[in-house]
Amino acid sequence: MSADKHLQSWQERFEMAEAMQPLLGKLYRNQGVEVVLYGKPLLNASTIEIIKSHRLVRKHVGYKLRLRESFPFVEALSKLAVKQCKVDIGKLAIKYWRENDDASGIEAYMSQELATAIDHDDQEKPRDVVLYGFGRIGRLLARLLIERTGVSNKLRLRAIVLRGGRKGDLEKRASLLRRDSVHGPFNGSVEVDEENNAIIANGTYIQVIYANSPDAIDYTSFDINDALVVDNTGIWKDEDGLGLHLKSKGATKVLLTAPAKGSIKNIVYGVNESDILAEDTIVSAASCTTNAITPVLKAINDKYGIENGHVETIHSYTNDQNLIDNYHSADRRGRSAPLNMVITETGAAKAVSKALPVLEGKLTGNAIRVPTPNVSMAIISLNLNGETNKEEINDYLRNIALNSDLQNQVDFTESTEIVSSDLVGSRYAGVVDSQATIADGKRTILYVWYDNEFGYSCQVVGVMQKMLGLNYQSLPHG
Repeated sequence: MSADKHLQSWQERFEMAEAMQPLLGKLYRNQGVEVVLYGKPLLNASTIEIIKSHRLVRKHVGYKLRLRESFPFVEALSKLAVKQCKVDIGKLAIKYWRENDDASGIEAYMSQELATAIDHDDQEKPRDVVLYGFGRIGRLLARLLIERTGVSNKLRLRAIVLRGGRKGDLEKRASLLRRDSVHGPFNGSVEVDEENNAIIANGTYIQVIYANSPDAIDYTSFDINDALVVDNTGIWKDEDGLGLHLKSKGATKVLLTAPAKGSIKNIVYGVNESDILAEDTIVSAASCTTNAITPVLKAINDKYGIENGHVETIHSYTNDQNLIDNYHSADRRGRSAPLNMVITETGAAKAVSKALPVLEGKLTGNAIRVPTPNVSMAIISLNLNGETNKEEINDYLRNIALNSDLQNQVDFTESTEIVSSDLVGSRYAGVVDSQATIADGKRTILYVWYDNEFGYSCQVVGVMQKMLGLNYQSLPHG
């Protein structure tokens, strides 16, 4: 191919990606339809990111998907009355082109494949959400909720609750939402309404409420009703403490973004969200590590059976540790986080059994905090009931990531060059590093990356939807 043909090909792909962007945005804002391509989100993706996501299809099916082959499916989707779902346009296109050699049947094919979401009974009313605490997870949840802004959005971020209220606090909170040293700048506009104590982000009006106790707020005075309060503070972890939120007028449900104590249900979205009942008022989204490892463990146990195992977490440091050596009530955590590897305890392995009871008593765990600000890894060493090898178990996990009910939780990489910073912003609970897999007979060791901030926050949003009875299909099925 001549140099001019290379440039012409690039120009065609670039223009096709540009033409795709407004359709993707309208589908999301007006119909609640999130378009992905073999699991990679296309919403708010740049033209380059859309082109690159098409190239990655080769790793899944052995050949690339051209933009001119996928674009007709986005067009057809934009004409259908599809609502409140996630649609993998890549899978639909690959399946169609395997069986057809022209585009004449695309609209009929799409109508058939997406039938369960067409003319969907979209009667669920928008629900109010309050973020109690605005630290690392709180701000990322805000970003995820704000990116859903549109007439079809069912999760409405109405307020954030903070302690204090010193002069200049509002602008500083807005600044932390605008800029993030790990996750980059906010994708949009953030304004401050000083007079009414509010932040306006991409048209979302967010009331900022100052309170010293969860039970000291009248949300209805801010026109917030029947709200789900997401507690990101980690201060209260049992029913008595979290129950204080329910004493505030206008709050009816509470979600804790940390492991809970007592009889509170610990939910890993994609694994046991069906345990959430309409009458449940307090639920936990477990920990980032439990969310990362449980879907993979479920997949392995379903096929091979797990006799026992150990999970070693290589975890980025967190705000609980000290920047420099100083007093800390926990062992070793007083030493400088950016300068040391720190052995510490984790309950994540044992907590797996709360979401997956079949593994009760079968796993041990420990953690090493390391000097990176984000992205962690779980090294899962297992003794299986059945024998396997590296190729077989990797093929199985690749299929889990692409074609199973866990496809939104488990990602899979074959890269020999991937490192932790490459996973910043991953929306998956965990990413299987297939090149590091070790398997021999009944013994296997799996390496699972996870963005312990952003990936976990995506899992939390799934639990929020389930608690509020909001249905969100992933299509095509299987």
